[in-house]
Amino acid sequence: MTTLSLATVLAEAARRTPEATALVEGDLRLGYGQLWREARSLAAALQRDGVRPGDRVALVAPNVADFVRAYYGILAAGGVVVPVPTLLTADEASYLVRSSGAMTVLYDASFAGVAAPAAQAVGVPARDVAALGAEGVEPLRTLVPREAEDTAVVFYTSGTTGRPKGALLTHLNLVMNATVNAFDANPMRRDDVVMGCLPLFHTFGQTVSMNSTFRVGATLLLQPRFDPGAALELMQRERATLFFGVPTMFVQLLEAATEAAALPRLRDCVSGGASLPVAVLERFESTFATTVYEGYGLSETSPTASVNQPWFGTRAGTVGHPIWGVEVEIADETVDDRIELLPAGRLGEIVVRGHNVFAGYLDDPAATADAVVEGWFRTGDIGSRDEEGFITIVDRKKDLIIRGGFNVYPREVEEVLHRHPGVAQVAVVGVPDDQQGEEVCAVVVAAAPGLDGDEVVAWARERLGGHKYPRRVEVVEALPMGPSHKILKRELRARLATPTGDAS
Repeated sequence: MTTLSLATVLAEAARRTPEATALVEGDLRLGYGQLWREARSLAAALQRDGVRPGDRVALVAPNVADFVRAYYGILAAGGVVVPVPTLLTADEASYLVRSSGAMTVLYDASFAGVAAPAAQAVGVPARDVAALGAEGVEPLRTLVPREAEDTAVVFYTSGTTGRPKGALLTHLNLVMNATVNAFDANPMRRDDVVMGCLPLFHTFGQTVSMNSTFRVGATLLLQPRFDPGAALELMQRERATLFFGVPTMFVQLLEAATEAAALPRLRDCVSGGASLPVAVLERFESTFATTVYEGYGLSETSPTASVNQPWFGTRAGTVGHPIWGVEVEIADETVDDRIELLPAGRLGEIVVRGHNVFAGYLDDPAATADAVVEGWFRTGDIGSRDEEGFITIVDRKKDLIIRGGFNVYPREVEEVLHRHPGVAQVAVVGVPDDQQGEEVCAVVVAAAPGLDGDEVVAWARERLGGHKYPRRVEVVEALPMGPSHKILKRELRARLATPTGDAS
């Protein structure tokens, strides 16, 4: 039996540098030794309350120290963490609690109104993390050992094709992903200060921000709710060196930078979660005098699968090369029962194989069998790999627009529209059309009042092929965002499903 626990990420940092600052949240500064003691005290309290190795515990909390204490406390007790997105309603949260089989719900006091009713609906107890910690239970001497292939975290997917599915991530998956991110892909340093505004309930924030930071023994800055102006002030004050975010965060930081008194000196930035428009990447690098490494991953791949890396150089508009120990290839998306890899330059479905691929979907062997074929995880994303190995994401398979029989990839249209001086944000979706089957529609947030949709159509027509440019442009105040700050295209498609639909 090979034992391995994700809790070791914090335990070893505490053993090596107990006095080093692990996290900063407002006026609170916690050293590694203290944070690990508090996590072990919570673990002991959970054991006292009946949590046994392999039991699942739901966690409802924003980016606060109590999330971190509870997360590693659950793991130290041998439990399985079930992160619950903080934007869910009590009914939605109860589905995750029930589906996961969680035996208890831990929550931050600010989310008692979601967590307590969700737990009550399922018939399991709910405990306030701060109150549990205040009981001062004697800490466990050490963590409860787990096998490397045991489940550590159950991440629920966004449910774009129905009810969310629980992706089972093992201790090996998550320890390896944190380690490779911290030491290999874009190496971090022990004196780094990392801006942790990505939601910790999300796989990107959890692995790349939190676990990778603790794996190297650096400092994590926590912001309970992302606020771009406040984030710039925090990064400037704490001398942040690294920023990890999704594209919408990069856009909002650029907007906030115009009014900031001073900008942080960021050594490196990593973008993931969705495609980062090249125009945004270029403006961010110029404004902040930094390098942005765009990467790619999914909940089912722990999450990082590929990223631009110093080893291979960076190429804007791509997601770089596979990380160490992981293969990322392009397969024929029309073949369902086997994997047929395609040569360089061909478009197809991105498939992933390696130490980062999850153990399957909770209680859903059919979905697991569809997703993992011959050891390869089928991502559902369309992309290509060039002769030098750089991987480009074209779009989600389900986001493809077929207009008059021609394929239109929304990302290509979005890249062009992002260069329009009046466009701050844009999402391109297909809407039903009697003549073309689907029509290209751009939903945009204006950079300043007075943006004219017809003018945007004319501008795009000069720069895109006849089947690609949007015939319809909707100007809105804001795009719908999911819990992880991704644009919800499925919601836009639903709003625009009829010719008279309005996205606002």
